[in-house]
Amino acid sequence: MEQPIDLFIRHLAVERGLSENYQLSVRQSLEQFASWLESERGVTSPKLVLLDHLTDYLRHRGEDEGVAAATRRINLIALKVFFRHLAAEGDVSADIAEAIDSPKLEQYLPDTLSEPMVASFIESIDTDAPLGRRDKAILELLYSSGLRVGELVSACVEHLNLEEGIIRVTGKGNKTRIVPLGKAARHAIEQYLYQERRQYLKPSSGGSSSSEIFLSIRGKALTTQRIWQIVKERANAAGIDENVYPHLLRHSFATHLLGNGADLRVIQEMLGHADISTTQIYTHVDQTHLRSIHKQFHPRG
Repeated sequence: MEQPIDLFIRHLAVERGLSENYQLSVRQSLEQFASWLESERGVTSPKLVLLDHLTDYLRHRGEDEGVAAATRRINLIALKVFFRHLAAEGDVSADIAEAIDSPKLEQYLPDTLSEPMVASFIESIDTDAPLGRRDKAILELLYSSGLRVGELVSACVEHLNLEEGIIRVTGKGNKTRIVPLGKAARHAIEQYLYQERRQYLKPSSGGSSSSEIFLSIRGKALTTQRIWQIVKERANAAGIDENVYPHLLRHSFATHLLGNGADLRVIQEMLGHADISTTQIYTHVDQTHLRSIHKQFHPRG
């Protein structure tokens, strides 16, 4: 299976121009299947793969390995596009994966932090300490605007308008959108830009270092991994027991907006969701919160 997989990944890269992340995801799914296929069924060629092999593998992923439906769906999509390509090229006699339905996704309710907890988390940062202004600005922006971590690390100074309180970011599908900034975020970013960030700027051939807003002490743009570390470190320092990560602030942003009366369509626009159904998950979170409040405070709750 190794050679057909390599050729297919090359096809995704060269002929279809798909991203490296997508290629890696597909390769991982196909190689996992190929490994299972050889060890459990003794099959090493796509021509010998049967429909039963695919269904047994997906059942094994779910029942034996406990893999979530969302991951099995990704695995299945990779198998579907792979065998569709092989059938189109005449490398197999039929597209055996076509008949398989995608696994039903479990309903997922995102975790959130309460409004007081977010406030306590952010305010716990000492802005007079090294990197304090930067890290507070990061947390304020994640929570104020609901940015994805990738959008935050690529956000540039020239796309920031503090006077008008907006920032332009590029999200999924290379789509740009304008997102408003709250007063607290504007103040934190302003403090960081004018009192801390300029210390990190390093001379370069172009006359200045990176144009990204958030920089390391070496003047380089922060990576998504570093943002994760910063959020974790600051949460631990604040004594928060919950599992805190950047996307948790995005979930909290949306849930708190909805809970305070914001229109779902407006939240969809700010989050950059292409489909309103993606945003509707926060209505379930809000209903869960309302039920818990009712149970706690109603005399017959």
